Amino acid sequence: MVQSQDTALQLFVDRLSSRSILTEDEKKAVLGLQGQLRRVAAHIDFVRLGEHVQHSCLIVDGLVGRFGQNKDGERQTTCLYIPGDMADLPSVVSPKAGWGLAALTHSTVLCLSHASLRRVAAKHSGLAEAFWRDCVADGSIFSEWVVNVGRRDALSRLAHLLCEMAIRSQRAGQGDRLSFPLPATQGDLGDATGLTAVHVNRTLRELRTRSIATMRAGIVTIHDWDQLVSVGDFDDGFLLLGEPSGRLSEAA
Repeated sequence: MVQSQDTALQLFVDRLSSRSILTEDEKKAVLGLQGQLRRVAAHIDFVRLGEHVQHSCLIVDGLVGRFGQNKDGERQTTCLYIPGDMADLPSVVSPKAGWGLAALTHSTVLCLSHASLRRVAAKHSGLAEAFWRDCVADGSIFSEWVVNVGRRDALSRLAHLLCEMAIRSQRAGQGDRLSFPLPATQGDLGDATGLTAVHVNRTLRELRTRSIATMRAGIVTIHDWDQLVSVGDFDDGFLLLGEPSGRLSEAA
């Protein structure tokens, strides 16, 4: 169900607040942003590689993938975005898209102009820090995905991805770590883990057979969290979701 612009901005404030200390004025500044809601059909690219963009995309509902691709058009998904995530916040300072964004399901995004984001960051140093820290977290997740694809076997890759999405979904109020929505196809999961859809199918079956996790009708159910963490070689430190960091302006 499509949420309102106000709800989407509140989700974004909650995401920023999970890593940064914000004042009430700073929260109000984010909640006061005005953007344009855009519906995107499943499997449609809404930011193209190399495109010069003038807005950043806040995910309101649905599931979005960031991707790169080779000259043959084969894609590698490098992050999944859920409601409350600003999928391309770095474009505020680097507006030529170094990656693409695709709706993996029917999705809604709130397009917030770079000009408006720059204004609130210039006026509120705490928001500038929060935006910066959010970009650092995004880069940290990307680095872990490189390790996942390059140094883990198929079972560990998929288990690691499910652990990550469980924690992020719980933090975003989208279920909890034992049951959460992940409306991705097996092909989508393959693009995210460097596996074929057939291999993903076999790996999901193994997780189900071992009573670790099941994925059915876009819902992931975790039966044994500790075992999933062990199989996935998972440590949530890369998500940078400890206590919110102190304000750099106050330290200075």
